[in-house]
Amino acid sequence: MRIIAGIGRGLPLNVPRGTNTRPTSDRVREAVFSSLGARVVDAVVLDLFAGTGALGLEAASRGAKAVTFVENDRNALVCLQKNIQSFSRQPGMECKLEVIRADVFTQVRWFAGRQFNLIFADPPYGKLPQELLDAPDLPALLATDGAFVLESAKRDPLVLPAVWTLVRDAIYGDTRVSVFKK
Repeated sequence: MRIIAGIGRGLPLNVPRGTNTRPTSDRVREAVFSSLGARVVDAVVLDLFAGTGALGLEAASRGAKAVTFVENDRNALVCLQKNIQSFSRQPGMECKLEVIRADVFTQVRWFAGRQFNLIFADPPYGKLPQELLDAPDLPALLATDGAFVLESAKRDPLVLPAVWTLVRDAIYGDTRVSVFKK
């Protein structure tokens, strides 16, 4: 695991032991960020179920203005903090990085009034991707021209609520990456 491009290119990322955290692979992150292109520059980013912080740190490395990470797992938080500390020492690092230890669904309600250009979510595979799509407070957090990037298992069925429009859907092995707008 490493940061792929930008000021942190090649920086290795700490990954917790066990199966509770499933970091987004380099291949998937490269595809996601290639599709987002210049949208990342100066973006305000929310990384839900942040785990190692790979998605948010990749955004920061590519020019995001601010990244807020939300994670609740203690082991993942230890790795996330180490990864942020390493990344923060990169020359030219100007991105504001914030870590919030909380349940994602509770925290989304607390973010009322904040706006994000990019929202990344990599919840545990299974039931949570649909719960996230159905979360009533999440769409209000996305800026009008923003993108919501959801990672899920290829086999997880997703029923699209009316508030979201599917912009892109791609499969990488067992991983599905869906990009939505409001």
